Amino acid sequence: MSKFTYPDYPTANGYLTEITRRKYIDAAVANNVLPRDAHRMPDIISLSASNDSTRPIQFWQLFSVLGQERIVGIVRNFYARVYDDEEWFRSAFARIGGADHHVATQSAMWLDVMGAGPAYHGGEYRLNFHHTHNAIQLMNEKGAQRWVKLMVEALDASADFMTEDKRVRPCINTFLTHFFGKYADDFRFNNRETFGEINPPFKRKINFLNMTESAIEALPEEELKNALVDRGVNVADYPDKRALVNKALRL
Repeated sequence: MSKFTYPDYPTANGYLTEITRRKYIDAAVANNVLPRDAHRMPDIISLSASNDSTRPIQFWQLFSVLGQERIVGIVRNFYARVYDDEEWFRSAFARIGGADHHVATQSAMWLDVMGAGPAYHGGEYRLNFHHTHNAIQLMNEKGAQRWVKLMVEALDASADFMTEDKRVRPCINTFLTHFFGKYADDFRFNNRETFGEINPPFKRKINFLNMTESAIEALPEEELKNALVDRGVNVADYPDKRALVNKALRL
């Protein structure tokens, strides 16, 4: 198993980091992807990826793993495909600027969100303005579908930029899925394109020996079941939460 010593690159909050982290965590808690107290969990809110390979990397931790050169390399790969694409799609970008312009601005946004520090001046206002004005021509189902297709191709071709840490690609997919969902809601297009495997639900490491009965009782039932399953318990033998708590207390 690979051993990591993150952060490999020094991190800092940017203009978008904190607000994006908060909005993502709120949505992930609502969808049972992150635990209810995720906003207070160091492994989750830190800008540095966990060195425990069983812990997902959160996308605001990606700079600590990849640094600037790799992130820019992925974005550059994408725009090479954009500027080699059909006229209807390519022209929406070309009327704003050349490929280098888009690589610089998109990279700045990614770096800012991913923990590199202030890079995307104007923050959320600038991002929203860009999509409602500069990119409005493509903020529809047809444009979104093509954008995702080219991005997936770019990600598939950028494996060398993602290091040996297998958590990186699902994390980038999670980042893109989060923003794609926002744009789909904002611009009311129905398709929900996928970028590939995303981060799995976060599993808290629970040590029942260090917990009081009241602390075990306070665990959500699904989290309690998962912790028991991790210890080889057949939870089907325990019909309700009280029975699950009693089993945990006996371990």
